[in-house]
Order: sequence, then C-alpha cells, then structure tokens
Amino acid sequence: MVTENDIKQFSELSSKIFEQISRDVIGQKEVVEGTVIAMIAGGNVLLEGVPGVGKTRLVRTLGRVFDLPFARIQFTPDLMPADVTGTNIIVKDDNGNSTFSFQPGPVFSNIILADEINRATPKTQSALLEAMQEHTVTVMGVSRKLNEPFFVLATQNPIEQDGTYPLPEAQMDRFMFKLIVPNPGLDELMEIVNLTQKTMAEVADAVCSGEQLLKMRETANQIPVAEEVLRYAMMLCSATHPDSECASETAKKYVRLGASPRAGQALISAAKVMALIKGRFNVAYNDINELAYPVLRHRIKLNFEAIAQRVSADKIISMILAEVSKKNKLPVPENSTLAFAEENKEPDPLEGEAGQEMQEETETPKKKRGLFGKK
Repeated sequence: MVTENDIKQFSELSSKIFEQISRDVIGQKEVVEGTVIAMIAGGNVLLEGVPGVGKTRLVRTLGRVFDLPFARIQFTPDLMPADVTGTNIIVKDDNGNSTFSFQPGPVFSNIILADEINRATPKTQSALLEAMQEHTVTVMGVSRKLNEPFFVLATQNPIEQDGTYPLPEAQMDRFMFKLIVPNPGLDELMEIVNLTQKTMAEVADAVCSGEQLLKMRETANQIPVAEEVLRYAMMLCSATHPDSECASETAKKYVRLGASPRAGQALISAAKVMALIKGRFNVAYNDINELAYPVLRHRIKLNFEAIAQRVSADKIISMILAEVSKKNKLPVPENSTLAFAEENKEPDPLEGEAGQEMQEETETPKKKRGLFGKK
C-alpha cells in the first residue's frame, strides 16, 4: 500500500534527479523527463536526432546520476553479436586441461548505451532482443540473467542519413519510448558553448542508487488507474489499427499496421510514474495524452498515402487523440487537431477563376483550339 510518505519521497528524489541532470544537459526538458520516466517504469528508450545534439551526453549523465554500472557499445557495420553478448573462450586450468569459459560482453551491465544503434547490421541489432525483453542472454544454449535494474538507452541518427540500417519492427517495439531530440535554440546554444568551454566532462552527482530506483518503480506500480482512464488508454491503442473494432478514421486512411499490446502496457506504466512526478496519486487523461506520442510514434507503420502526403506519425497520433477524445466526450487535447485534413487538403483545380477558365476550355476544346490544339 502506497502511503503519503512514499509519494513525498518519490517526488523529492525525482526533483533531485532532474536537478543534477540539468547541470550537464542544457534544455531538452521533454527529452530528459521522458527518459527518466521510462527508466523508473523499467522501459528502454530510443533517442533519435542528428549528430551533436547531446544524445550521448544525456545517457552518460544518467549513468552518473543513478550511480549504476554503465557500458557503452559503439555500433558499427562490422560489430558482431558476440561483441555485445559475450562468448565462450577456451582457457587452460592449472593442470593444462582446456575448458570453455564464458567471457561476458558489455551487455552485462545495468545501463547500456547503444550508441548509433542503427549503424549496425540487423544480425547484430537482433542480439539485443532477448536482453531488452526478458533481461536474459543465451549463449550456446545457456541462459544467464542480467542484473537489475537493466536499461538499454539507444541513440540513432535519422534513417534517411547515409550508413544507417532501419531497426527491425520487433526491436522497435521493445523500446518503451522513442524520443525526438531537437536542435537547441539560440539561448540554449549559447549556454551549451559556455558550459563546454569550462569542461567537456560530466559534473552531475549521484543522487539515486539502483535499490532506490527499484523502490520508486515499486511505488509507481501501486498507483491506481480508474477504469474509465484505462479504457480510454486501451481505446487509443486499439484506434491505431485500421481493422479493429475501435478503428479511427485516421488509422483507416493513413495507417498500415497499428501498435502492439506492449504500447498499452507502456502507456499505463509510464502514466503512473508521470502522475507521481507531478505529485498526484492517480493517473489522469492528460497523462495518457502526453505520453501517447513517445509510446506510439515508433509502433505504427504508415501506409503509402501517409508517406505520399508527408503526414508524420506525430500528426497521425494527434488526429487519433482528437477522434478518441471526441468519441469519449472528453475535451480535445490542445496539441491535437481535427482540422488537419482540411488545412492540408489540396485546392480543387476547378475552383476560382483559373479553374473556371480550365473548365470552359475542357468543355469546348474544338471551338477554342481546334482538333489538334491550334486556334
């Protein structure tokens, strides 16, 4: 049973975590908050952004703040699965007999920085699938349990850049959040340059241990979720499927494959943590709406029409949020819109003066231009 003292301790500790992270990371408030929420909830995070926006620095800072063993894997095209998980090597004992001994790889740590994960081949990327979901590693038929807490914090450059491989859908689904790291603004850029002129090293202090982090997760798991809020969250996930009973018109038009059940699990787990960070004892509709973007944006596959019209996953989520809110007679979220289709509708070529002239020419082509287009 969660007590008022547990909530107070949770709030104080989370405030200290954000305070220390801000010593090393300038701006990026939403990215920092999302990463911390996912770590407390026990999920993995995918950070996407162009080079140089602080993705790797954020992950290194988290390793310092949470005071957990930290391992970095630099993903490259020639990286092999054994370089990640470890392998059996032949060693000789004191009697000169040869035996196999397991040499653990860098994945046997608490925080794994998978740096530029989409630069490795799919075979190497798949080496993380078992570790990310079951928190175990199997080598030559022997399964070994990873230490808890265990997180994979991966960074990737945009898919369209050279030298990158798209992550398989099964691996993308194992990330609780996909967070977009934007370029800093002018004032933030000045602060970053001034900070790095003094030192390039991280200066954040450790304020949370592994045991405290697991305690925070246990506290968050006990936060109640009203049945109406739970149903709304599940309807939101189901609405991303164009063939489900709750299918939204947006999904029918723009989505090829919707979110998996992991999306629903992630949405509720993260919403409980967000509620506690905001000092509340229950999950609200706004928590679901805010977390829908990082939870769903990498779990829905767009169809050809969405790609051709350049409709982003975030815009589709925004439209689905508006539809589901309206269906449940709830206020439409501020950052969503039902007017997107009208705003982006291509103008009718038969409207206006130019259209009228075109229509007249179409109706009487022979009178105006003759049989071969000559006047």
